[in-house]
Amino acid sequence: MKHTLRNLLLALLAVAVIQPVFAQVRVTVAFGPPALPIYDQPVCPGDGYLWTPGYWDYDVDDGYYWVPGTWVLAPEPGFLWTPGWWGWESGGFLFHEGYWATGIGFYGGINYGFGYFGVGFQGGRWDGGHFFYNRAVMNVNVTDIHNVYNTSVTDITVNHVSYNGGEGGVTARPTAQEQAVKQQRHIPPVAAQTQHVQAARSNPQMRAETNQGKPPIAATSRPGEFSGSGVVAAKAEGAPYHAAPSHAGAPGEAGNRPEGGASQIANPTHARDLQPHQVQTAPSSGDAKADAKYQKQQQKLADQQNKEHQKLQQQQDKEDQKAAKKNMDAQKKQQMEQRHQTQTQQLEQKHTQQQKDLQTRQPAPRPMPAPRNPR
Repeated sequence: MKHTLRNLLLALLAVAVIQPVFAQVRVTVAFGPPALPIYDQPVCPGDGYLWTPGYWDYDVDDGYYWVPGTWVLAPEPGFLWTPGWWGWESGGFLFHEGYWATGIGFYGGINYGFGYFGVGFQGGRWDGGHFFYNRAVMNVNVTDIHNVYNTSVTDITVNHVSYNGGEGGVTARPTAQEQAVKQQRHIPPVAAQTQHVQAARSNPQMRAETNQGKPPIAATSRPGEFSGSGVVAAKAEGAPYHAAPSHAGAPGEAGNRPEGGASQIANPTHARDLQPHQVQTAPSSGDAKADAKYQKQQQKLADQQNKEHQKLQQQQDKEDQKAAKKNMDAQKKQQMEQRHQTQTQQLEQKHTQQQKDLQTRQPAPRPMPAPRNPR
């Protein structure tokens, strides 16, 4: 009995080590990453290597830096790589870690290229313990690797947007299949991938403020090899580079919010993109009673507006979940997202006008008493 219990505990421990909770947020940033640079894929170095696309990571001291795309040996036969992705949530851009699994999960709808066109993976497939490469989207030397096929890929939305949600971001939502993959057994980034990220972080050339969105090392043939014939430079930045705000601050800080506590996003697409309304302390008018009354009016309005935010978000989330269960087609899904965007923007416009109307009732400062003339 003791041996059985001991074996059971060891098995549970092994599962805990192999299958931790993934897609966790690692960092929150007040402004989004640059566009994905344009680059070619280096040739696959050998059989069994899978492509992991490049992405922008973030360091609190140096800002965004590019992690080059690279070829990595799969940790186990049958496992595929789901890339990490940035998404706008709760007033900031949050990064979700990538992982290995037997299926492809949600990666923000980001078009990373080379088989990762926003949904799923079209660069190859496992068959009988061997990975077969799709030469239509993968750079494979058929002299060395014979397990290949050629299937063209169409209906690809060409853009270089690097994040989901927020102003200008991709509006994709997880499908039912992607949600199912999220519940499967996962394997975290392997040691070679972790070392690859560390090498990119320590290289000043990878920093966005240095390379202006066009990294000199956009991709490598193997993890951590940042020099030699296997290095590919970016051909161009994905969009004009804009320097990060010099005093962006942390998301949600009072100094980083517009007057009245409204959302930072100019064109929010979903109620979840909106930041909570907060009461802004008005300057003292000199009339304590009038100031207290105005403060109470502000709090009442903020509470009401936040309830309306929450109600709309719950309604939209239910519709998203219903669409995912029914595998709604792309056209209907786009119409639903457009409706959500209209609802969200109309609500925020209404709240902005309410805030302006309330500001007209702000107590005016009392006039200063005239100084007495000395006798």
